[in-house]
Amino acid sequence: MLVTAFLAIPYVNIVLMSFRAPAQGAPYGEGWSLDGYTRFFAEPLYIEMLANTIGLGLVTTAICLVLGYPVAWAIVQAGGRMRALLYAIVLSPLLVGIVVRSYGWTILLGNNGVINRTLRDWGWIDFPLPLMYNETGIVIALAHVFLPFMILPIMGTLQGIDPALSQAARSLGASRTTVFRRVILPLSMPGVQSGCILVFVLALSAYVTPMLIGGMRVKTMTVLVVDTLIDAFRWPFGSALALILAVSGGLVVVLFAALTRPKWR
Repeated sequence: MLVTAFLAIPYVNIVLMSFRAPAQGAPYGEGWSLDGYTRFFAEPLYIEMLANTIGLGLVTTAICLVLGYPVAWAIVQAGGRMRALLYAIVLSPLLVGIVVRSYGWTILLGNNGVINRTLRDWGWIDFPLPLMYNETGIVIALAHVFLPFMILPIMGTLQGIDPALSQAARSLGASRTTVFRRVILPLSMPGVQSGCILVFVLALSAYVTPMLIGGMRVKTMTVLVVDTLIDAFRWPFGSALALILAVSGGLVVVLFAALTRPKWR
């Protein structure tokens, strides 16, 4: 009942709204129309924006995986107190609001920010590096914000692996690299899959970080959806954009799950 009330009904409302006719001076007009979808596919800029948004999500997911897996492994291998300390360090960013963390990156990445100022003082650069208002800054900030969501699922899976399996492989002559490649990595793939899907979905739907770091120069689909719904007050078109983004992200997740499932089965 609660699922129907809080999930199904809003989604049905968005679907229905995406087929309403546009209107001037009102959120939507009388009757039904495919104007929102035809407008999206008729404009190459919107398609390019969707591709860029998916690309940002994929790059963010890949960076989080590369950084998060070693951290998860180190936490699992650590002792009691050290494991608790590392676990607390991973969880601590989640206690700070995403707005505060994103704004903190604007202080670090700006032309007069900490990074560029330090590099200039050291004589390594003459002109500030373009770290803000572009995809690079957005990916850096998104990776920092969503890294814990990659570490925690992988760590949970690694903790469930029986140490006797690694010991058995070692006793049979396998090197540490072979043990990791043939035993640990396949058994940890469910956590990798969960972490990647979680980070990708969160990065794809992120609004605050792309808005603060990208400014008006980089627009993702999420920012466009909010601008269309709230600023332009065009509910049918905004709902159509939201559904296109959701379906596109869902297709990427399904494709990723289909490609990675045989790896750990």
